[in-house]
Amino acid sequence: MPIEADRSRLPVDQAVLLVSGRDQPAILSTITQVLTSFGANIVSLDQYSDDAEGGNFFQRTVIHLPGASRAIPELEQMLNAKLADGFELSVTVLDRAVPKRMAIFASKTDHCLVDLLWRHRRGELLVDIPMVISNHTDLQPEVEQFGIPFFHVPSQGPDKSAAEAESLKLLTDAVDFVVLARYMQIISEDFIEAVGAPIINIHHSFLPAFIGAAPYAKAKDRGVKLIGATAHYVTKGLDEGPIIEQDVVRVTHADTVAELQARGADVERAVLTRAVRWHSDDRIIRHGNHTTVFV
Repeated sequence: MPIEADRSRLPVDQAVLLVSGRDQPAILSTITQVLTSFGANIVSLDQYSDDAEGGNFFQRTVIHLPGASRAIPELEQMLNAKLADGFELSVTVLDRAVPKRMAIFASKTDHCLVDLLWRHRRGELLVDIPMVISNHTDLQPEVEQFGIPFFHVPSQGPDKSAAEAESLKLLTDAVDFVVLARYMQIISEDFIEAVGAPIINIHHSFLPAFIGAAPYAKAKDRGVKLIGATAHYVTKGLDEGPIIEQDVVRVTHADTVAELQARGADVERAVLTRAVRWHSDDRIIRHGNHTTVFV
């Protein structure tokens, strides 16, 4: 059985509106008119335009709407109908009482995986976790302590097609997004397309520096004074997807590679947690290879 979010912490009768497209006058007034007709009350509203004269417009609005779960489909349809006339916008309306289903992929390194599971158990991450998939069995005892289904899908050699096919069988219709918690396998373009859901990766360096294997050894050799981590969406370009969050920590010449790894692990955990929390709370709007994050 999947481990579920603490339903008592989820907002009831609330929805999130995500709006993006070309900026122009009357967007907010048009949206507000529709919300008023539904008896909705705005709880919070954040918006950003990168150019007031025809630039890109992004908006996240939280509303209180009695009977939200029943009203959302009609509300979304009405908003899109109103904004279809003279506007170049897309609108998505999401029920805040419905947690997203998050699958986690991991290999042998445990710090990001266990941190997510621990925070979920404490009610800090309001998601359901239907499964953890790993190409090794090393972390199975850790995962099972949290009561989460663990699936071992071996992935060896250059041909990953069989392993990816098996993983897809597990994921299909079962998840809303995937997190790569230090999953040390390259994800194919075919797999990304077939999953049909956002994939978040934590990269153990402050992109684009020190990409690839052994980043902390490379950082030590280079004599860096800062190390960091990057959470990003996965695209066909290796480690080139839209960045969600980044952070750094100061280090010195005296730190060993092991000490850099330990300090880097702390940054990785924090960065990945923030990315997962923001995604699961619908705070991110993707635009090309960029993200607008309302925090």
